[in-house]
Amino acid sequence: MTTVSYDRPATFRIGRVFGDTFNVLGRNLGLCIGLGAIFSGVPTFLYQYFIGSRVEAAIASAESGAAVAPPEFNGTYVLTGVFFFVVYMVLASILQAALVRATIQDLNGQQATFADALSRAVTMIVPIIGLSVLVYLGVGFASMLLLIPGIYLLVRWSVAVPVLVQEQLGVLASMKRSSELTAGNRWRILGLLVIVFVALWVLQLVLGLLSLAIVPMLGTVVATGVAAMLSAVLSGIISIAVAVSYVELRYVKEGTDVKELAEIFA
Repeated sequence: MTTVSYDRPATFRIGRVFGDTFNVLGRNLGLCIGLGAIFSGVPTFLYQYFIGSRVEAAIASAESGAAVAPPEFNGTYVLTGVFFFVVYMVLASILQAALVRATIQDLNGQQATFADALSRAVTMIVPIIGLSVLVYLGVGFASMLLLIPGIYLLVRWSVAVPVLVQEQLGVLASMKRSSELTAGNRWRILGLLVIVFVALWVLQLVLGLLSLAIVPMLGTVVATGVAAMLSAVLSGIISIAVAVSYVELRYVKEGTDVKELAEIFA
């Protein structure tokens, strides 16, 4: 494996980030799918299967002529939703942290391993959770007030997790550092995020329509499993893109190449 060369014009380019993202994904497909399946696919499958089974039971009761009570919006449903959101947020943060480690190693020409990537993420689980909570709350509240401030904060803190994992700063210091790194390139980063999310949304939509054909043939469990694996792959792509963006920003803003970044992990 060859080290990625960063001897090129110091400007953040969306195309370059895309290229490196899919190169890393292609070289580490098994690792990315494995991490994505554990930290995104499995919890998504369990949640969707739980919801799907309840919907199927209600439909079956309606078809049999039995009286079906409308779904109740009670405390149990609210707590279930909140619990799933918290679990998803924590697991997504661990996944991103693990893929930051794997991405840096790959770009430096080293073989990324499952155990190494996961151990780096797990050892930092407490600050990662703290950072994720603050970012989600900040972006969430800003979006409730007005969408634009929420998007602004999302872009501003977009590389906070890579900063935390790579530079081992505190939670607030990582958010501040992310703000400094993204300054001057936020429109490009926003463009990257928009392209990634739109492309993945279209892919999800197409595969979602295909899954409608799979359900009658193979059943709900298989269709739910396919959707969960898709979620795993998409989460991996987004996490790698964020990690590559961090490497690019370090190079553009400070001239720090990937070899210097990898030394911190030694």
